[in-house]
Amino acid sequence: MRLEQLKTVAAIVRNGLSVSRAAEALNMPQPAVSRQLRSFERELGVDVFVRKQKRLRGLTRPGEAIVDVAHRMLEDAEKLAKIGRDFYTEENGTLTVATTHTQARYALPGIVEAFLRRHPKVRLMLRQGTPAEVNQLVAIGEADICIGSEPEGEKPGLVLFECYSMKRILLTPRNHALLKVRQLTLETLARYPIITYDAPFIGRSRIVKAFAARGLSPDIVLSSIDSDVIKAYVELGLGIAIVATLAYDASRDTRLRAMDASHLFEPNTIYLGVRRNDYLRGYVYDFIQMFASHLDRKTVERGMQAGGHRSRRAS
Repeated sequence: MRLEQLKTVAAIVRNGLSVSRAAEALNMPQPAVSRQLRSFERELGVDVFVRKQKRLRGLTRPGEAIVDVAHRMLEDAEKLAKIGRDFYTEENGTLTVATTHTQARYALPGIVEAFLRRHPKVRLMLRQGTPAEVNQLVAIGEADICIGSEPEGEKPGLVLFECYSMKRILLTPRNHALLKVRQLTLETLARYPIITYDAPFIGRSRIVKAFAARGLSPDIVLSSIDSDVIKAYVELGLGIAIVATLAYDASRDTRLRAMDASHLFEPNTIYLGVRRNDYLRGYVYDFIQMFASHLDRKTVERGMQAGGHRSRRAS
């Protein structure tokens, strides 16, 4: 049994049981992937996949257990490789952070700058996406940590640590009629076209939920995953925006005005996520604590070993 065989099986599962897509992901010819799979099944003496007309249709009962073990073995092999790299090149390497646009644009620049000054030989890569996408990048080992609001649904293989709460503000163009309102209400906002985050973001669902609780239906005319795009369309006068407080900078956003909306909408909690039982290099722990000072190395390691889905910040 070889690691290449385990990688082949894992790639087939990850690519929806498509041998051709697995071959592309592995940068191998499709016949080579098929040979690896047949060889693996012969060594085990059982079929891993259910086949129908030469196509893979699902996992057999032993195949389910085999794939689970294969994933663990591949994770352990990656840990060994990381330990070796860490020992020989302590301050060289790559840190991949998967995060949402708001965090990458507004929360991380100062931290990234300080981190690279402290670790000049580390290459840092930011990968942006929705909360679900950035979680998935860590889960499949394509990123070291993820930062963003918590997506809905299960996060298998991840441990999420609470970092901070992010409140909501209302953005309007200068001289907008709402700026004369003393106290914002949902009934008042429902009269105007609204621009906000796209559906995969929990902030969007909480906004809709808040209106629905009052029997209101917000007129969401435009949505985006990018706070800067949202602000650009508010500047054009196409609507008002409900966004995270972090997304507004009075010194830069001179064509906009912000109003507190924290009394209308539930705040979002920002999480930092890592793979359960992963091996993180020393500089990764350093970055984590620079982002969230309460997440020191012992706290993160304890959370990873506990195997829980979520680690709440101590009050």
